[in-house]
Amino acid sequence: MNRRQFLQVSSLGAAGLALGSRLGFADEFADMKKRVGIIGPGWYGKCDLLRLIQVAPVEVVSLCDVDKRMAAEAADIVATRQLSKKQPRIYHDYRDMLKEKDLDIVLVDTPDHWHALAAIAAMESGADVWVQKPISVDIAEGQAMLATARKLGRVVQVGMQRRSTPHLIEARDRVIKPGLLGKIAFVDICCYWHMRASGNPPDITPPDYLDYDLWTGPAPMRPFCQWTHPRGWRAFMEYGNGIVGDMAIHMFDMTRWMLDLGWPKTVSSAGGILVDKASKANISDTQTATFDYDGLKIVWTHRTWGEAPDPKYPWSATFYGDKGTLKASVFNYDFYPLGANKPALSGEPLYEYDKFPEDKTEKDLERQCASAIRWHMQDFLRNIASRGRPVADIEQGYISTTSCILANHSMQLGRSLAWDPVKGEISGDAGANRLLRRPYRSPWVHPEPPAA
Repeated sequence: MNRRQFLQVSSLGAAGLALGSRLGFADEFADMKKRVGIIGPGWYGKCDLLRLIQVAPVEVVSLCDVDKRMAAEAADIVATRQLSKKQPRIYHDYRDMLKEKDLDIVLVDTPDHWHALAAIAAMESGADVWVQKPISVDIAEGQAMLATARKLGRVVQVGMQRRSTPHLIEARDRVIKPGLLGKIAFVDICCYWHMRASGNPPDITPPDYLDYDLWTGPAPMRPFCQWTHPRGWRAFMEYGNGIVGDMAIHMFDMTRWMLDLGWPKTVSSAGGILVDKASKANISDTQTATFDYDGLKIVWTHRTWGEAPDPKYPWSATFYGDKGTLKASVFNYDFYPLGANKPALSGEPLYEYDKFPEDKTEKDLERQCASAIRWHMQDFLRNIASRGRPVADIEQGYISTTSCILANHSMQLGRSLAWDPVKGEISGDAGANRLLRRPYRSPWVHPEPPAA
C-alpha cells in the first residue's frame, strides 16, 4: 500500500472520516444542523470555527468578544462563509450569550486565562464544548473542568489536533504500531523557534474598542502594552503557561497519544530567562523538562535563541528506538531504520484544496494544519452524535495540561515533582501543592468541582 492509498483508507476507516465540500457534506454530518456560539473569535478562534463550517451544516448564531472590532470582523467573515449567510448575534460578555441557553456547541478560543470559567459556564448552559489547549492556567481549574464535564455528561474536545493530523496518524500506524522502532526508551520533544517577544514597549492606555478590565478577568491586572492584545499576551505568565503551555503541550500530548501513555511518574524542569533579560516578556527563553515514565523518558527543550539542531524539525518529536528513529512535526515525518542515512518512510501534511479552495486565501490560516482541525472537528461531531469521548477528550487535555504546568512549577521550585492522579495532588510536597490554584482577581471566583 502506498502513502496515498494509506491516507484514503485511513480517512474512511481508521479515522472514520469521509470529507465533504461545504455544499456536499459527508453523509454522517449532513443532518448535524447544530447551533454554534464562539467565545473569542480572534486568530485561532476563526481558524477553528471556519473549519467547523466546512465540515457540517452548522449555524453560527452567536459570537462573543470583548474587542468590538474583532467581534464585528468575525461576524462579517462568518456571514460570508456559513450556508445561511446570516450574521451571528454579537455579545460583549460571554455570560450574556450563554444566558440564552440556545446553543448546542460552544467554542472557547479565548486567551488561556479565560478557558476554565468560559468552558465551565458553556457546559452549565447545556452545550458541548470545544476548548483550546492548554485547558487551564492552574491545575485546580482543570480538575473543575473535568468534573463538570463528567457530571453533566458533556462532550468536550480539546484543541490538541495532533491526534487528528492525517500524516501523524499515518506515522503512528505505519511506524510505531507495527514496531518498526523496536524498544522506544527516549523521545526528544522541542521547539527552537524565536517566538518569545523581544523589546520593551511602553505601557499605554488600552484602545477604546477593548474592554481591558473584562479581557483581564480573573488574571492579575497588568499595565497594557502593544503586546497584550491581540496575540502578544503569551509573553506574560499572568495569562498562560509560557512556551511549555503553548508549544510543549502539543508535542507531549502527541507523544502520549502515539505511545498510549497516561500520567508521567515524575516531572522535573530547569531553565529561565538566560539570554534576553532586557525584554518585557516574563516567560522563559530557555527551558528543559523531563516527563519520566517507567522505562521511557520524554524530554522537552525550548530555546528562543540560537540555532535549531535540525533545521527541518525545529518544533517536533523524535522517537528513538533500538531499531530506528522517527522524526515527526506538523510539517513532515521521516522514519530512519537503524544505521540508515535516508528515511525509509516519509510523510507530509494533507492539503485538501480541491475540496476546500478557500484554504488557499484565508487570512492567517496555518494551511498545514487545516486538515487536522477539520478531522478533529469531525471527531468532535461524531462523538456529540454518539455521546462518546473524543480523541482529545477533556481528560486527555487535563493530563497533558497538568503535566506541563508541573514542569513550570518544578522549574520555579527547583525540584522534581511526583503527581498522584488518584488524590489529584503532588505527592509529599505541601509547598508545591500550594501552587495548584492561582489567586483570582476580584470579583472573579475560582471554579470548584461540582458536588457529587
